[in-house]
Amino acid sequence: MRSSSSSFRFIDLFAGVGGFHAAMKAMGGECVYAVEIDEQAARVYEHNWGHSALGDVTLDADDDLGVMNVPDHDVLCAGFPCQPFSKSGAQRGMDETRGTLFFNIASIIKAHRPSIVLLENVRNLIGPRHEHEYAVIIETLRELGYHVSDQPAVFSPHLLPPELGGAPQVRERVFITATYAPDQVSKDREWGAPKPVATMLDRFAGFEPKRDWEIETMLDDSHNVPGCELTPAQAHWIDAWDEFVKIMRPLMGDRPLPGHPIWADSWLDFPEVARIDWTAKSIPVPQSVTVPVIDEALPAWKRSHLQKNHDMFRRHFRDLIPWAHRWEIFSDRFPSSRRKLEWQAQDTKSLWDTVMHLRPSGLRAKRANYLPALVAINQTSIIGSRERRVSPRETARLQGLPDSFAFPNQPASATYRQMGNGVNVGAVWHIFREHIRRDEGYLVRSEAGSSLVRAMRSAPDRPNEILAKHVPAHLATN
Repeated sequence: MRSSSSSFRFIDLFAGVGGFHAAMKAMGGECVYAVEIDEQAARVYEHNWGHSALGDVTLDADDDLGVMNVPDHDVLCAGFPCQPFSKSGAQRGMDETRGTLFFNIASIIKAHRPSIVLLENVRNLIGPRHEHEYAVIIETLRELGYHVSDQPAVFSPHLLPPELGGAPQVRERVFITATYAPDQVSKDREWGAPKPVATMLDRFAGFEPKRDWEIETMLDDSHNVPGCELTPAQAHWIDAWDEFVKIMRPLMGDRPLPGHPIWADSWLDFPEVARIDWTAKSIPVPQSVTVPVIDEALPAWKRSHLQKNHDMFRRHFRDLIPWAHRWEIFSDRFPSSRRKLEWQAQDTKSLWDTVMHLRPSGLRAKRANYLPALVAINQTSIIGSRERRVSPRETARLQGLPDSFAFPNQPASATYRQMGNGVNVGAVWHIFREHIRRDEGYLVRSEAGSSLVRAMRSAPDRPNEILAKHVPAHLATN
């Protein structure tokens, strides 16, 4: 039985801190089961939603041992980890999912047959190496009686305008959405499955992401956020490459800055440069340089990058050699990965006006309209206009969580990791709504499905205003 205040019941598998929960609750749903194996994430989940989540789904759901502790529900949500499936024996369907975490999801679906299944995974799930796994997931859902597209819904929150719950973060994710409609499965196989509910080609009237997003809407005004400061070394690297950008602009004339990766180390291939004593107080600039020969045994991509770097340096060495000496580029102050610049910020005037990532491949700079996907590892974006890294609170906003969402007594590194592993609330809201719209004709055949349709129809265009009223559960009960 659903509570009188809820429109539907949902479960939240591999729950993280509750991105699915936020969208489902805002739509009028009631969480009846949640499970998350990470203790820190489960603690944040319970602190905010008032629902225990710590546990292991493999202990609660197994087709052989039974599905325990999982109550009836109308919607199953799962941001499940992708595990390889064995191809041995060329089996398909549920038998082949055995030994993977999707097998446990399938066991719950088999036991409860929820009206809607909503799965989320990284973009790589539909990459060439995982075509087989994806096909097995789709076939398993059909064996269980679900109307599901052959193609996933691949979507990113940056495609959504703010009035529909979008956020300025490029976060392509795979969504698999399915409706329980066993009578439709054979028709899907014979006549073709439905189209996915969203794609990366979707556009919304009057909104152009590259033109209309500005990350400033998500940022705090302060330059001084404890724990987000740049180190002196990081500031030095950025200042150095910022001067490089300003040197190159007039040299390029009407042409844009080079779009290929800039590899300063490649300049040492020139014999005249290799002979320079970079530790000297002053150095001579040669009158000319000898273009080096590129090893034909190198991969084509590397030969191409070296050729472009050599050509650029040959034209501008009189300006670049003094720059490299002034900033001590070829010294211990610059690790090899910091002698590289990936300029992807088009006509932006200064590096400090961009969004930056310190990556193994170099310092990557992009226009400050939206951020790259948050990641669970330590590659936190640097906001040039703030001269600091993006803060934990700002990453939560980028995932669609309200400022009242609490991360009690945990280090910033844990919050960054949780946001990097999380699902964007606005994207879930959009995918869920579009799925109900697409499959409304099947859903209204049951009481539970009809409740989902009514919840969708009565919901606002975005969850933001509803979530703005969020009060962490521990405060609501005190």
